[in-house]
Amino acid sequence: MIKKLRKAVLPVAGMGTRFLPATKAIAKEMLPVVDKPLIQYAVEEARAAGIEQFCMVTGRGKTSMVDHFDVAYELEATLRERNKHDAMAALVGTQSEPGSIATVRQQVPLGLGHAIWCARAFVGDDPFAILLPDDMVLADKPCMQQLAEAYRETGGNVVAITEVPPEQTNRYGILRTGKDDGRLVEVLGLVEKPAPKDAPSNLSIIGRYILMPEVITHLARMDRGAGNEVQLTDGMARLIGEQPFHGLRYQGRRFDCGDKIGFLEAQIAFALQRPDLAGAVHAFLKNYI
Repeated sequence: MIKKLRKAVLPVAGMGTRFLPATKAIAKEMLPVVDKPLIQYAVEEARAAGIEQFCMVTGRGKTSMVDHFDVAYELEATLRERNKHDAMAALVGTQSEPGSIATVRQQVPLGLGHAIWCARAFVGDDPFAILLPDDMVLADKPCMQQLAEAYRETGGNVVAITEVPPEQTNRYGILRTGKDDGRLVEVLGLVEKPAPKDAPSNLSIIGRYILMPEVITHLARMDRGAGNEVQLTDGMARLIGEQPFHGLRYQGRRFDCGDKIGFLEAQIAFALQRPDLAGAVHAFLKNYI
């Protein structure tokens, strides 16, 4: 019996140093792409996959993300009084069921694996999704929805994967692969940031995962990996052979919004998908090309 996917963990404790000074006083996940913050895109993508419960793994000074999904009584009352219907409609994605968003603190920066372990009480015995808001995917079908379908097919762990230039394997978690049908790839091993000469493939994991709860047991060992941090990749690797584990070649275009160039490109790409903005964006781009 395959358990329904209902939970998502969003690791959002990072300091966003690559975007200073913008992130001195606000969370990097609150930086907007067009008119929505990164964290809202991630939550909406998860909701499209049927996910109902969210746990944000936060750090000090990052309460604005929780506030973003809270009720803003004064704002909403003012908008209603002034008949600002379009503005009210823009708030729909920020509304959440009471009790559907929880937070835990990652007090020390010990890596992504440690951040996921901090959410262990939330995860419990259920399968769960992980979404890294820095990674945005522009797709006709949301990336997490594609992963959820693959999870229901395979009944096990599924990660979103993409090809990277061979010389860049030392930046990513890289797969050692088995059977490959062009869409789903059997995962036989995972290596965190291997040198190009040691990389078993050029297939990299991006910031979308569906994992079984047993990964928490492995992360609890607090083994240090690359960068002297608790690596999620190492915890996932220990699931291989115990449970089904696949990589999904998702349909869509990924933008690394933890990088300034990726963030700027995402602004243009997402604006061009908006009927209310596309024409004006095409027009002004001609001034810079």
